[in-house]
Amino acid sequence: MLVDSHCHLCFPELRERSGEILERMHAAGIGMALNICTTIEESAEVIGFAGAHEGLYATVGVHPDNLEVIEPDVAMLVDLASRPKVVGIGETGLDYYRLAEPLDWQRERFRTHIRAARAARKPLIIHTRASAADTLRILREEGASEVGGVMHCFTEDAQVARAALDLGFYISFSGIVTFKSASALREVARMVPSDRILVETDSPYLAPVPMRGQVNEPAFVAHVAQCVAGVRGIPVEILAQQTTDNFLRLFNILGNIPNVIS
Repeated sequence: MLVDSHCHLCFPELRERSGEILERMHAAGIGMALNICTTIEESAEVIGFAGAHEGLYATVGVHPDNLEVIEPDVAMLVDLASRPKVVGIGETGLDYYRLAEPLDWQRERFRTHIRAARAARKPLIIHTRASAADTLRILREEGASEVGGVMHCFTEDAQVARAALDLGFYISFSGIVTFKSASALREVARMVPSDRILVETDSPYLAPVPMRGQVNEPAFVAHVAQCVAGVRGIPVEILAQQTTDNFLRLFNILGNIPNVIS
């Protein structure tokens, strides 16, 4: 069994075809997926969709890029995190790629999410783009190592990966690792410890080779796993077991695991 540790099943590109998306997901041996929240406004749909389907779980949080949305406080996030099948806080973090300073509001939003994760005792789903130094600094300052989490869609270098690992975080690789231009990222995928590695799609974005140009979906995480397994020199079945075990441990998911064999 494989797990898609990060996807956006309630984004319109996937939600409108959810039945066939889930059918293909299970046919490909993907037994579980984490449906990621990016605004408070969509949280009810994200949580409800996970609750309606076996093997789906949810998070709550506000993506760092999102403007003119409900700004949660710690209490709101903790309350949402208590709902059934909500297993993490995020997607949160920092993104300096598209937005210009001053970004104090973004850094404060990030701190709020870390404080909520600590209060709720649930791991963080971290987005970082063009902001690795500040992301790591704030994680340290706010005591994020108490709950850990995952550096999702990882594209940074080995130094950043080691710093995140030292904080107790997991490293998740998306379809980017399959791109021809991603040789340096594949070297990072080679060095991450087997008990800290995850795979994801970040669908509907970043479809992996050989599905480039298509709308990404959870079934395609099998291609990510094939690539990462090849880089690490192990059978994909071993990587599938490792990443599934890591997902279950990180998000404290116990019992009633779907019986899907890859």
